[in-house]
This record gives sequence, structure tokens and C-alpha cells, in this order.
Amino acid sequence: MNCLLSYIRLSRSSFTKLKNVRSVSNTALYALKMAFETESTIHSFGGKLLKLKHKSQVLGCDMKLNVYLPPSASASKPAPVLFYLAGLTCTGDNGAEKGFFQHTASKRGIAVVYPDTSPRGLGIEGEDESYDFGSGAGFYVDATKAPYGGKYLMSSYITQELPEGLFSQFKELDGQRVSITGHSMGGHGALTLFLRHPGKYKSVSAFAPIANPSQCPWGEKAFKGYFGEEERSKWTEHDATELIASFPDSTDILIDVGTGDNFYKQKQLLPENFEAAAKKAGKQVTVRLQDGYDHSYFFIITFADDHVEHAAKYLLA
Repeated sequence: MNCLLSYIRLSRSSFTKLKNVRSVSNTALYALKMAFETESTIHSFGGKLLKLKHKSQVLGCDMKLNVYLPPSASASKPAPVLFYLAGLTCTGDNGAEKGFFQHTASKRGIAVVYPDTSPRGLGIEGEDESYDFGSGAGFYVDATKAPYGGKYLMSSYITQELPEGLFSQFKELDGQRVSITGHSMGGHGALTLFLRHPGKYKSVSAFAPIANPSQCPWGEKAFKGYFGEEERSKWTEHDATELIASFPDSTDILIDVGTGDNFYKQKQLLPENFEAAAKKAGKQVTVRLQDGYDHSYFFIITFADDHVEHAAKYLLA
């Protein structure tokens, strides 16, 4: 209802322009007040896990997410924030309910945001037909190719609309101290958003990331569908292995990959390409090959504490 009230202040023509905007750099879009509805509150490690819902103007649909507030967080003492981006087929519930990031986040006084992985229910033909493209597989990019162009705008949602809305409504969150991590497709998202937005995030880490998407089947399928075969420059702009050399600052990137991960064996992840590109560029990247671990949340929960501590090193500095 609050969102609807804010629309009334817009003329019909202005609303149409905002609704159909393809480049969401227009700051007026984010000036709209975004109201989050708390659907449930779950106590976890002394803090609270909020299950939220809101209307995204960028994506044109209702979006759900989870936010963990550590026990120390308050309006007078806001907590730094770690974004966790989930992988293919996932929602904001997977990391919140199976990742166990709250364990160390509670001790360190860090809030954790668990967004969804794509828009939902847009009615695009074929968007629900494949696990690795469309619904649940937004790849954290702003699509430009029809019919997804101007609709699947996950990069803008994650880096602009969602954090600005959260930091405006939840004073327990410190919008000046933000880090990012993710798993698989979400690891790709974490790496590329960090590298594409120097200074926005204090640190980055990843679990089994799709580290060189323009060279693997998952990434090729996604980039063809979201950008087009002929738009190879767009592919480069969203490939961590291609981006690392042009990143202007020093890095300290932590990546964990299980040697028993079938997707690693199938060359879907290619962390070795990212590591080689980083070394050539003189950037610090630590890739830890964890013996026998697979791609599941059993792998993630084993090393979740390490990744929260990695973020804490910079968020609490």
C-alpha cells in the first residue's frame, strides 16, 4: 500500500517512463519509497532472521528475500552487511536456511542479506522451462536481448534498488560497510559485481564460482540468451576472468572449490582461469581446493565461517 501511495505522486507519463526504463541509472527510480513487508521473524543465534517481501520497480514483480540481523544490531549501532548471492534454481531461502552464515555473523555483529536469484512470474515465454536460464537463473546481469532485456535487471536490483531500499527502511543496517559473497552462479555474481563496482564492497569471496562464464556451457547459454551471440563485448563485461586485470585497486579474494564437485570436473567453474588471470595482473586471489567436497550446501556450511571471517576482516577494520 505504501508503494501505491507513492505512485500517486507520479504523473501517468512519468510512471510509464519509469516502468519501461531499460537503463536503471535514473536516480529518480530509487527515490521511490520501497516498503518491505515482514512475512515472518525467526530467532537464530541470538539475532533475528526476517523473511521479507517487496515490490521491485526495477524488476516489475514482487520479490522475496531474507535478512539476518545480529543481536548487536540497532539503529544507534548499525551492523555492517554481507550480501550472499545464491546459485542456480535457488531463492533467498537456501543460504539463510542451509548456509549457516548466521553462526559467525552473530558473533561478529554482521548482518546478512539473502536476495532471490531472478525476477519471478513475469510471464515471459519459456522462462520456467530450464533450470539454468530464466527463473532462478538471472546470472546477476542486466539483460539487453529481447524478451529478457529491460526485465531481467538483476545487476541493478542487487547493486542499487535492493540495498538502497533496505538501508533506508532498516536503520539497523550500515550501508557504508558492505561486503559480498556467493555460491556457483552467485559466486560469479559476487566476483563480477565487486569487480564492476570498485569501492562499493569492502571485500569479496566465493564458493565454487562460475569464474569464467564466457568459456563454459552455463555461461554461454546465459549470455547468449541475455545479451545475444553477437554482443561478445557484453560477455566480457560480466566475466570475472576478463575483468580482474582492469580492476584499479588491490584485491584479497577468497575462493573455495571442492575437488569432488562434478561441475568443477565438467569445466563449468574454471577457477584456474580466474586464478591465472589474477596472477598475471598482479592481483591477490586465494583459491583453496578442498579435497573431496562437492557443490552442495554441505560444502558451503563447512567453510561458511571462513567466508564470514574474511568479510569481517574488512567490514570491522
